Amino acid sequence: MNNIKPILAITMGDPAGIGPEIILMALNHEDTYNKCRPLVTGDAEVMAFVAKQLNSNLKIHSIENVTEAKFEFGTVDVIDLKLIDMHSFEQGKVSIQCGNAAFQSVVKAIDLAMNGEVNGTVTAPLNKEALNLAGHHFDGHTEIYAHFTNTKKYAMLLADDFLRVIHVSTHVPLRKACDLVKKERIVDVTELISDACMQFGIKNPKIGIAGLNPHASDGGLFGDEEEQEIIPAVKELKARGFNVEGPVPPDTLFAKAKCGKYDGCVAMYHDQGHIPFKVVGFNWNRETGMMSTAKGVNITLGLPVIRVSVDHGTAFDVAGKGIASPDAMLLSIDYATKMALSRKK
Repeated sequence: MNNIKPILAITMGDPAGIGPEIILMALNHEDTYNKCRPLVTGDAEVMAFVAKQLNSNLKIHSIENVTEAKFEFGTVDVIDLKLIDMHSFEQGKVSIQCGNAAFQSVVKAIDLAMNGEVNGTVTAPLNKEALNLAGHHFDGHTEIYAHFTNTKKYAMLLADDFLRVIHVSTHVPLRKACDLVKKERIVDVTELISDACMQFGIKNPKIGIAGLNPHASDGGLFGDEEEQEIIPAVKELKARGFNVEGPVPPDTLFAKAKCGKYDGCVAMYHDQGHIPFKVVGFNWNRETGMMSTAKGVNITLGLPVIRVSVDHGTAFDVAGKGIASPDAMLLSIDYATKMALSRKK
C-alpha cells in the first residue's frame, strides 16, 4: 500500500436502509476517487439493485479480496459476502438476514484494517433491532469495533466541518452520567480529541472543556463537580502542555466553537454534546416533513484502526426513494482520508 491515496473499506450498513444508496451517491463523485481508493464490504447484488433504482451508470464489480479492486471512478468495487437472498429482500423492513449482513460487513472491514489490507474504514448505518434479532448482541458499531479490536479505552467524537465534540460519557442514564465526571476520564478524552485534531491537520488545537452544571457552577453555587474534578483536570492538562480552556459554561461553549474559538469540545455527557451538534448539522424540511440534510460524522477514537461513520440512522422510511442525502457519507470519507494520510506519515 505504497500508493499515496489510502484504501478505505466502506461497510454497506443495513441493506434495507439508506446505506447502499448514500454510498453509491458518494462514489458517484469523482473527487472521492481523487482523494482515496474506496471499496465496499457487503453484498454486490444489493448494490446493483440500488444502483438500478437510482438510474445510476455506476458498474458494480464483485470481488473476493482487495487485490482484485480496480479503484476506478465509475466502477464500485464490492467485496461480496453474498449474504442476502434477493427473493426475500425488502427495503425499509427489519429482518434477520439484513441484520446479519450488516454485522458481517463490519466484521469484514475490521478484519481488513487489522490485517493492514486497508488504511481505514467508513461505516454506513445499521439497525440495532435487526442486529440483535440476528443474534449479534451489541449496542452498535462502537462496541463491535471495541470487541473485535480488543480495545478497552475508547471514546466517540462527533465532527462536522467546524464543530468537533467528544464525551466523557455517552450511553448511560443522566443520573449516572454525573457520577462519571472524573478527572482521569476528562484527561483521557481530552488527549484523544487533541490527538485527533492533529490528525485532521490542526496544529496545537485549542480544546474547550465544558462545565457540568449551569454556568459551570458559578464558583460552587450550583454544584461542586467543577471544583473537585473538572478544574483539576484542566490544570493537569495545561501543565502537560495541552492548549485547553475550562470549565467553560456549556450554554456558550458550543456557540464559541462553531464560530472558531475552539477546535474541539469536551462534553460531560451524551445530550450535552449531541444536542448542539445536531442543531448545527441537521436540517428539517417543514414542507416535506423529513430531514433534508444530516451532515455530521461519528469517529471512534482509541482504536488501533480508523473508524468513521455517518451520524444518522438507517432511515427505513425513505430507503429506496433516492432522496437520502450523501453529505454525511462524503464527510466521513473525507475525515477517514485525512486520518489515514496522517497515520501514513
